[in-house]
Amino acid sequence: MHSVQTMAYVNAVPWHGLGQSLAPHQPLDVWAEQAGMNWTIEASEVLFDSGLDADVSSTFPGQKVLYRSDTKAPLAIVSDRYHVVQPAEILEFYRDLTEIAGFELETAGVLKEGKKFWALARTGQSATLKGRDQVNGYLLLATACDGSLATTAQFTSVRVVCQNTLSVALSKDAGAIRVPHRTQFDAKAVKQQLGIAIASWDDFMQRMKALSECRVNAKTAEALLQRILTYPTANVSGTQTTAVNERALGIIQALFDGRGKGADMTSAVNTAWGLVNSVTEYVDHHRGARSDGHRLDAAWFGQGAGLKKKAWDEVLTLIA
Repeated sequence: MHSVQTMAYVNAVPWHGLGQSLAPHQPLDVWAEQAGMNWTIEASEVLFDSGLDADVSSTFPGQKVLYRSDTKAPLAIVSDRYHVVQPAEILEFYRDLTEIAGFELETAGVLKEGKKFWALARTGQSATLKGRDQVNGYLLLATACDGSLATTAQFTSVRVVCQNTLSVALSKDAGAIRVPHRTQFDAKAVKQQLGIAIASWDDFMQRMKALSECRVNAKTAEALLQRILTYPTANVSGTQTTAVNERALGIIQALFDGRGKGADMTSAVNTAWGLVNSVTEYVDHHRGARSDGHRLDAAWFGQGAGLKKKAWDEVLTLIA
């Protein structure tokens, strides 16, 4: 079963191969329909059968059930203080950005039957490293109604040759804005904060260039990957220890040694930039997952995103 329930995209087919293709510059109502986001989140009281009277249900105070307006499928049980962000609000966030600021919606869709949804737009920012290695800037806006994600606006980069994704926010904390569901989502305020954070792309671009010029020998690469892929575990006696994901290490090492997409580019051969892209390619394309949709969810929001952050932090030590 795909974690991605519905999705639309323009331009190139996404790396996971899912979704409905659209012509560029479609109005938001077309995006809503084709991305499966033309429904609302509704709320109702939590009812339960107390067993005292077969014909009477009791209510659970302070809680509410969120459900889809179209299918009536339940999404989550939340407190009365929970502020819902609607699918239409995610798309509407981009209206002035696409009509005035030159952004272009590229993907939007629904994950986990409606529990999570997102839209991703190209910002128009771009950088080209030596060897014509192009990296484009994007703005991702995503939210969830099951408690797994605050409403998050985050700058993201996509390496064109392999569609690897990496959060620009990793270079500066200002690159991501997170609005918890206990507060009201204010699109205007988030955009004002992001306006300040746009400078994070310039910082990210400088770091990319420095990494592409930083040579990495086999011994250094292996040591870095060992640190990146070390995880906590416990032995038979229950004592906390650590282990290395040897399967992942072998795959990433092979990607770095030339099997990765774009691994033969001047910017990537035996460089720190090539090493971090070997990790991101593993997460986005090769890491074990129940489906490509689950892999997308993990790569953007879950354990895969955490692994990419760890890799980014480690390679930055080489140019510190």
